[in-house]
Amino acid sequence: MTRPDPNGQMIAASPAMLRIDEELRQTARSDAKILLTGESGVGKEVVARLVHRYSSRSPKPFVAMNCAGVPDSLLESELFGHMRGSFTGAYRDKPGLLEQAHGGTIFMDEIGEMSLRMQALLLRFLEDGDIYRVGSERRTSTVDVRVVAATNRVLLDQIASGAFREDLYYRLNVIHLLIPPLRDRREDIQPLVNHYLRVFSEKYAVSNPELSPEVVDSLAQYNWPGNVRELKNLAERLIVRSRGGVVRLEDLPPALMRQPLPSARVLPLRQPGGEHAPVVAAARTTPPASDVAAQLFNRIVADRESFWSVVYTPFIARDLTRNDVRGIITAGLQHTRGNYKMLLELFNMEPADYKRFLNFLRKHQCHMPFQQFRTSEPIRPLAGGPSLV
Repeated sequence: MTRPDPNGQMIAASPAMLRIDEELRQTARSDAKILLTGESGVGKEVVARLVHRYSSRSPKPFVAMNCAGVPDSLLESELFGHMRGSFTGAYRDKPGLLEQAHGGTIFMDEIGEMSLRMQALLLRFLEDGDIYRVGSERRTSTVDVRVVAATNRVLLDQIASGAFREDLYYRLNVIHLLIPPLRDRREDIQPLVNHYLRVFSEKYAVSNPELSPEVVDSLAQYNWPGNVRELKNLAERLIVRSRGGVVRLEDLPPALMRQPLPSARVLPLRQPGGEHAPVVAAARTTPPASDVAAQLFNRIVADRESFWSVVYTPFIARDLTRNDVRGIITAGLQHTRGNYKMLLELFNMEPADYKRFLNFLRKHQCHMPFQQFRTSEPIRPLAGGPSLV
């Protein structure tokens, strides 16, 4: 949820978001339809607002609607309007959101949740801009509106399953922008945190606190599964609970506190060049992220069970959470210094499983950036710790 500042600029430092901002400025010169995709909370509505703000339509209305937030029985009336007497409770004519956005921009979020019937009605509108209100047998009006649609679903998969119309997809997908998750643009974390702290300190009329170096480091290392929406909520929490002065590590929610590194013992792994490198395996007494994750991590590393049977199978069966998987991956990467190929051997997988393993992690948002583990201090094995070989 990258936010524009009051002057209409995107708050971003990452190359990915700066490129998107530049593309938005170029795209705003036209009336081409835009399809925004990305995980929940990355800021698709904010991007849509920037498109409107950058365009010549900015003096006209910007109207946002959530297609998943309105029951299908009411969505047609909400979008196209209705005539008096068309259904119980329709006591007067009412224009829909498309008419209210005439001359401006309409943002249709969660477009992938729309029923096939509503998709057909939307497709008809996109052809010529004609409005047929509920209860009217003739065209009510014709509107000029730019459509920006968004979804966190993979619409091509929806098309393959028959849940989304292919012709509507290609009608909307004139310009496609993929908004990356916050964990893939960590340069944006600090400016966004500073922005939201300033916003909420002004809202609640309190002084803007300073973040300690430990807090800054924790925020930078956290993977933000809720993306910028989660970051915004954290900033408000820190301001509401602020006692003034400096925010310290103990002021953060437990999930954002850096986990202590596990106690360890040496497990020799073979590097690609052939020689053995001391890679560390966690002792049974210290969890990598949670008790469940600790138990599974020890089964893999100490008992030499495979990642596929210990983690993959129960996760697919929904017996494991995404956070458990992330905790196991994080603990493993701490011991391989961020080397995913060495993680295969640590987790008892075959070298041929490398691509399948990475695809699984990326598909389920469990892939951890390796850079943060490359700079960590070596973990010393416990004195007299038992060998696993």
